[in-house]
Amino acid sequence: MSLLPWQLADWQRFAAQFSRLPHALLLTGPAGIGKGAFARHVAQALLCEHPQPDQRPCGQCEACHWFAQQAHPDFRGLRPDSEETSEAKPAARKLEVIKIEAVRGVIDFAYLSSHRGGRRVILIEPAEAMNLNAANALLKVLEEPPGDVVFLLVSHALQKLLPTLRSRCRIFPLTAPDQAQALAWLNSHGETDAATELAHAGGAPFALDDTALRPLRRKLLTALSQPGMTAILDAAGALDSAKLPLAVPVGWVQRWLHDLAGLRLAGLIRYYPDERAALNALAPRLDPCRLHGFNETLMQLSRFGHHTLNVRMQMEQLLLEYQALFAAA
Repeated sequence: MSLLPWQLADWQRFAAQFSRLPHALLLTGPAGIGKGAFARHVAQALLCEHPQPDQRPCGQCEACHWFAQQAHPDFRGLRPDSEETSEAKPAARKLEVIKIEAVRGVIDFAYLSSHRGGRRVILIEPAEAMNLNAANALLKVLEEPPGDVVFLLVSHALQKLLPTLRSRCRIFPLTAPDQAQALAWLNSHGETDAATELAHAGGAPFALDDTALRPLRRKLLTALSQPGMTAILDAAGALDSAKLPLAVPVGWVQRWLHDLAGLRLAGLIRYYPDERAALNALAPRLDPCRLHGFNETLMQLSRFGHHTLNVRMQMEQLLLEYQALFAAA
């Protein structure tokens, strides 16, 4: 696991405190900037038997080989998608939560003896996916941590974590790439429309929509740019058939509204510069007061973004409300 080009300065900051690491490190920053990759590089470095002078893992020792094969006995990673899913509940619409049973599992691991006689490392990503019971169980361990165990927590939304949990960690903010760095990285990895897709992702190179989702996004943007009953029903049906979690289309709508408001109030477009013509046509008809109310609806709906709601019904209702923003303008 290599560092990303924009993480070199962050690694220098981390290496400077390597000899006085806390028992819990909380890596923070916007989603999609590579925090998970950085966390795994940290984990590998903590387990490496022959680290380099700048504390990077050597990549050659037995511990590094095990880590690369995801088989190191002194490492545990915990994510929502590491929990079992059933065929009756597709993973795409599974409620993304880390439950207390999963946290108890890594807590039990924390109190075991090290297989290699060194540190044990536990990675939880994203930490805000823990439900209240899970977070409280972890908090009890962080209050009296076992020796030679390092907890690495990754958070995209620091404000969603319990204040008491945050207080038990050393917060380590990570740097987002600038546009040139992100574009260079995407181009080197074969992204054919890097500039457009990076803009759609708000400048976060790891948050790009999968290529399979882009036709669905196109269908939704068509409904947003030419709001009408046929386009609304077509888009809602396609999104439902794809079994997407509600968070995905709601995120697309939120970005579209951000650009509508930005264009209306300041002449600025952030997410959809390739949709400037459609946004220019809609922005003058938009009432900012009604837009504010619609944004409140979106914010409420986004709280259930990974819940198993009826996506077709929710999107039809949402797009009808969106259409009404322009009906009396």
